[in-house]
Amino acid sequence: MAEAHQAVAFQFTITPEGIDLQLSHQALRQVYLSGLRSWKKRVTRLKNNVITGVYPASPSSWLFVVIAILATMYTRSDPSMGLIAKIQEHLPVSLGQHKNLLSKKCRTVVSAVLFSTLLWFSLIFTMRLCLKQLLSYHGWMFEQHGKVSNTTKIWAAMVRIFSGRQPLLYSYQGSLPNLPVPAVKDTVKRYLESARLLMSDAEYERMTTLAKEFESSLGNRLQWYLKLKAMWASNYVSDWWEEYVYLRGRGPLMVNSNYYGMDFLYVTPTPIQAARAGNTLHACLLYRRKLNREEIKPVSPHCSADRCYWVMGETSRFFCVYLDSLIHWQDSEYVAVFHRGRYFRLWLYHAGRMLSPREIEHQIQHILDDPSPPVPGEAKLAALTAGDRIPWAQARKEFFSSGVNKRSLDCIEKAAFFVALDDDEQGMMGDDPAGNLDRYAKSLLHGKCYDRWFDKSFTVVLYKNGKNGLNAEHSWADAPIMAHVWEYVMTTDCFQLGYTEEGHCKGDVASSLPPPTRLTWDIPCQERIERSLAVAQTLADDVDFHVLPIQDFGKGAIKKCKISPDAFIQIALQLAYYRNRGSFTLTYEASMTRLFREGRTETVRSCTSESCTFVRALEGGESKEVCRHLFRTAAEKHQHLYRMAMTGGGIDRHLFCLYIVSKYLGEESPFLKEVLSETWRLSTSQTPLQQVELFDFVNHPDYTTCGGGFGPVADDGYGVSYIIIGENMINLHISCKHSCPQTDSHKFGADIKKALVDLLELMSPEKQDPSRAESPMTVRRRHEVAYN
Repeated sequence: MAEAHQAVAFQFTITPEGIDLQLSHQALRQVYLSGLRSWKKRVTRLKNNVITGVYPASPSSWLFVVIAILATMYTRSDPSMGLIAKIQEHLPVSLGQHKNLLSKKCRTVVSAVLFSTLLWFSLIFTMRLCLKQLLSYHGWMFEQHGKVSNTTKIWAAMVRIFSGRQPLLYSYQGSLPNLPVPAVKDTVKRYLESARLLMSDAEYERMTTLAKEFESSLGNRLQWYLKLKAMWASNYVSDWWEEYVYLRGRGPLMVNSNYYGMDFLYVTPTPIQAARAGNTLHACLLYRRKLNREEIKPVSPHCSADRCYWVMGETSRFFCVYLDSLIHWQDSEYVAVFHRGRYFRLWLYHAGRMLSPREIEHQIQHILDDPSPPVPGEAKLAALTAGDRIPWAQARKEFFSSGVNKRSLDCIEKAAFFVALDDDEQGMMGDDPAGNLDRYAKSLLHGKCYDRWFDKSFTVVLYKNGKNGLNAEHSWADAPIMAHVWEYVMTTDCFQLGYTEEGHCKGDVASSLPPPTRLTWDIPCQERIERSLAVAQTLADDVDFHVLPIQDFGKGAIKKCKISPDAFIQIALQLAYYRNRGSFTLTYEASMTRLFREGRTETVRSCTSESCTFVRALEGGESKEVCRHLFRTAAEKHQHLYRMAMTGGGIDRHLFCLYIVSKYLGEESPFLKEVLSETWRLSTSQTPLQQVELFDFVNHPDYTTCGGGFGPVADDGYGVSYIIIGENMINLHISCKHSCPQTDSHKFGADIKKALVDLLELMSPEKQDPSRAESPMTVRRRHEVAYN
């Protein structure tokens, strides 16, 4: 009970002599320092809000405008064209008994200041409007590499003029354009083009008829409502996408929604688990401090930072029977820690300051050394977050809505994030490094199904041998946001904080640190926990995962072919899938729409007629000259689709929102119903390396991030995540299900690698074949006729 007494600032007892008041000066000091830190954060947040609110101007520019107006007036000029005099007429001369409250000269100065302020706000509004119009221009994305038009040059110069200097993280948010609503006929046309190669003639003719009926009747009505929403909301997609794709899902989050991120591939900075935890958690706090101060530089003026607000923001999914919701708290000063079936509260701030890495290591070691056993039901409690959502919502309402269980659950949900201390050793190690890497991925994705809190924004996982990783909940933000955090944490851990020669964190430990607090439970619903665990365990056991680091080549070799690396890999995936399954399939590639306010993702349908024509030509033994031409055509098509998706010209989010509107109106659309029921058997995503400057692949080539991955979307399909690292490495994360006899992650991985090698050999300049029996267009037409 020592920690409980330390938390009490004062005690009093009633004696015959009166009231005996005892003050704890140490506790009062802690309260004072904690409050002081909180107020400093409020002041910083207020200052940043003011700076962001007047951007691209600055608060000091107001003084410049006031001085300029006053100086002009003293030269007997009236820059306001009579407005200052009008304002002066309405200022009070007296107030009650105070006559001559403002002299004429004083009223003139006050009128000039008021006019200057109005002028300043008008200039800010005009600059923001101009910047918003400038950021609505996306023609620069469609220009050839190295060929910049005069229009784009003028546009870039104007953006630099209107975007101001030294922007904070959220400075550009108010100037970003809203996501445009495409025309129904354009979306339908692009959909039919993407669907043609995957349908027979009869199926395509039927779908074309449904599309035309929709376009000419119901589509226009739904579009009207969607445009109305787009005028009112910042983004006509994001809130519905968050609700209907993520928060209304009643299946398990684990595997189906959550994703993971890995540690360095070849290096473990320290083998001491507590030390790695100390640096990792401290680096997370440093990132949160930079985020709160808005010191993280925006990627560019035309890139939304909206979801960064949720990072490190004490976010949890709060669930009801039919719909979850995201709850966001601010300024949590502790994390919830899980170890050997017990839950702890670990404070990360003391005496108004952030704990040092060495102090966090000391606290983590205290948890690791704690011999107390879990209470009945505690060890596997988190399985409720891994199973179906309805049983968890019902159990929460019945058993966790009051008393000690509610207090402990609140402690977990209001924590900055969740920390799992695993007794396992993971990583690419031992006699079977490839197999261990696969097991490492599965451990991060689902663990033991009860040692990750899947409702938290993210869980930091720390293994016994010093490896780490994370598991992230998907609804609050997409992978690039969390990847940005994890890049900073990994590099800060190794290159800035570092370790002693013995592998411990640097620094000293304050003697007054209170120990971590064990959370208490009274859990009568152990049968429900076991049922949820059984559902989650069945799902986890079915996941077939393979992590494939390709070190033979990378972006450098691909760029020599003068092909976009992303297009190169996507076409390789089409070739690999065709060789693996003997057919083509609907393919999902995630693209970001952060050029727009509150933008999240859009779908790139990367299985195109051009890519299919190329694959058939290559597999059909056509000449290299023809295949090269078809390959470049397919790559250009893919790049065009990707740019269209990024600039608001995608297909699937528009159709998704039209479908939601139809449901609200109670209208049935056979066309939309069929489109929304299509199965994505190949779901892909690139995780870009965003902060290359934090890594040093020349002097520290072993400090290479491994990226992350996700579970399969379809029961009979594949999930493929990839990250391009430096010039000479590509990491692939491939998932599928054991229950499907047609899928095998290792075989598909081998097919992808062979496809990449074959494409490099095809496009290598020194292996060009000058002979050409037929023109590429002739071959393409012949293959299309044969396919149809």
